[in-house]
Amino acid sequence: MVAAVRAGRSTTQVLDRLEPALRGGAQALSFQALRWLGLAQALRQQLAQRPPPPEADALLCTVLALAAKPPGSEGADYAPHTLVSQAVEAAKQSPSTRHQASFLNGCLRRFLREREPLLALAERQPEAQWNHPAWWVRQLRQDHPEHWQAILQASNRRAPLTLRVNVRRTDRASYLAALAEAGVPAQAVGEQGLVLARSVPVTQLPGYAEGWFSVQDAGAQQAAPLLLEGLVPAVGRPLRLLDACAAPGGKTAHLLERADAQVLALDMDAQRCQRITHNLARLGLQATVQAADAGSPAAWWDGQPFDGILLDAPCTASGIVRRHPDVRWLRRPGDVAQLAQQQARLLEALWPLLKPGGQLLYCTCSVFKAEGQQQIQTFLAHHTDAQMRPSPGHLLPGAAGGRAQLPDNPDGEHDGFFYALLRKLAP
Repeated sequence: MVAAVRAGRSTTQVLDRLEPALRGGAQALSFQALRWLGLAQALRQQLAQRPPPPEADALLCTVLALAAKPPGSEGADYAPHTLVSQAVEAAKQSPSTRHQASFLNGCLRRFLREREPLLALAERQPEAQWNHPAWWVRQLRQDHPEHWQAILQASNRRAPLTLRVNVRRTDRASYLAALAEAGVPAQAVGEQGLVLARSVPVTQLPGYAEGWFSVQDAGAQQAAPLLLEGLVPAVGRPLRLLDACAAPGGKTAHLLERADAQVLALDMDAQRCQRITHNLARLGLQATVQAADAGSPAAWWDGQPFDGILLDAPCTASGIVRRHPDVRWLRRPGDVAQLAQQQARLLEALWPLLKPGGQLLYCTCSVFKAEGQQQIQTFLAHHTDAQMRPSPGHLLPGAAGGRAQLPDNPDGEHDGFFYALLRKLAP
């Protein structure tokens, strides 16, 4: 999995190909390695300035990441000599690394002998100190000069398992009681959310098959209430809503849980559209799901304006790296500007589809201002018929700064997001 990420593929692609029995362990090991990969790569440069072949290098960096983690810090602790022994055995079992087993053994044993001076030297590099690419660290320092360190620290911590209770099937108090009876402590967050004290396979939680809940971060749970607040349907018909980039369907479902609405859910990927349909069916909800490019309305729009549009735009996902630690290593500096162009295209394409008095909620799971605050400032400067409504703006991950707090969640336990609610003025 580490080798795949370094080659530009996500961990999800690898996990989907593994036997189910192996996925949990593979994910836990690789996620921990990816959270410490910056330090591991700096150590490898000291131990071997010339890298070994990619598979052997990935194995070496994985083991260095697991071994270099300070004892007692977040994540599992592994006995160093056991790590070395098992790494060498793993190398011997694979044709692509068999001839590197002695090299790996030498590097790792040297690290155990010289751990402290090697760590001290490695941690002088920003990537090793923060376990994020250097360009990412620079961008955060520029965008959030008061909070950039807290953002990086929060991004390196594991996110909790957060649920959204399906109020069409049960209520939060009843589901809290069901969790307590099952021995799973949880606390309330936001209006419908629950943060579990420990992660549990979701299919083993009470009410999974019955659709009592969805997995959704507390920050993401703000989208549906923000869009729906102040929307009034025309007499005799339900609200007409568009979820423009809907997969896997969490926000679509939340809209349907909170309002009697006709929802059109779009996504460019047909397979991801199937996930939307599947997730809605489990929850007992229904929307019109269509595979289409939201930025090309001529191919799918029926000409009837929408009361509300949710644009959860494609972005760098820089706000959710604690859940997806591979993202930081997959992104490149040019991705921010490229994705900002896509976001601007979608905003321009969807704004004419909104009726006067309607609302568009623009959101990204990004902490970079080019994908949030700057994007909306530019849009407002060019659209005099757009009025900014009270909006959270940039929510920082974890407890990184006061603006990262939810009303019922003073510790700010959620991912990083940006929200801007725009109302369309009458001509």
